Amino acid sequence: MNEVTILTTLATVHFIALMSPGPDFALVVQNATRYGRQTGFYIALGLSLGILVHSVLSLTGISYIVHQHPTLFSLLQIAGGSYLVYLGIGALTSIWLQLRSSDPSAAHVPAQSRILNSRRQALSRGFTTNILNPKALVFFVSLMSSLVPASMSLSGKASALIILWGLSLAWFSFLAWALSTKRMQKRLLDASIYIDGLCGLLFSGIGSMILYQVFSSLFK
Repeated sequence: MNEVTILTTLATVHFIALMSPGPDFALVVQNATRYGRQTGFYIALGLSLGILVHSVLSLTGISYIVHQHPTLFSLLQIAGGSYLVYLGIGALTSIWLQLRSSDPSAAHVPAQSRILNSRRQALSRGFTTNILNPKALVFFVSLMSSLVPASMSLSGKASALIILWGLSLAWFSFLAWALSTKRMQKRLLDASIYIDGLCGLLFSGIGSMILYQVFSSLFK
C-alpha cells in the first residue's frame, strides 16, 4: 500500500474505534452533561493528548516492549483498572449522596464537582483516563504494527500522528459540544442521575474486569 492508502485506512479504523462506547466516550458524556461545554472540551483535549502519547509510544516501539514485558504490562493494567474503578465508585457515590439530600437542587450539583473546577483538572482527568487504559495500549500497538510499516517515511509517520490526534480531538470536542447545547443540556440534566449511574457502572465494570483478568493470570 502507498502512504495515502495507509493513512486513509489508519484514519478509518481509528475513527470507528473512537465512536465505540468505552471509558473515553463515557467520560465525555458524563462530564459534558454535568459541567458544560468548557469542561467537556478540556476532557476531550486531555483524551486526545493521551491518544497522541499512545500513538508516539507505539510508533517508536516503546508500547510494544511494555506489552511484551509481563510485569510492566500487569502494573499498567492494575493502575488502569484501579483508576477506572475509582471513577466508577465516585460516580455511584455521587448518586447516593444526591438521593440522600433533602435539597432538590443538589441533584444537579454532584459531590465530584469540586474536583473538576478548573481547566487543568478536567484536562488531567481526560489524559489520565486514556493513558492508563491498557486496552488503549494494546489497540495502538496492534494498529501501528499492522498498518504502519517500519519503512514509512518520517513525514508519513508524522502525518499518522497528526491524523490520530486530530480525529480524536475533533470527535470528542464535537461530542462535548453536541451534549452541551442549551436544548440538549436541559434534557440531559433531568436524566443526569441515570447518566451518572450508567457511566459509574461502565467504569466500575471495565475496571473490575481488567483487575480480575490481571490477578487471575498472576495467581493461576
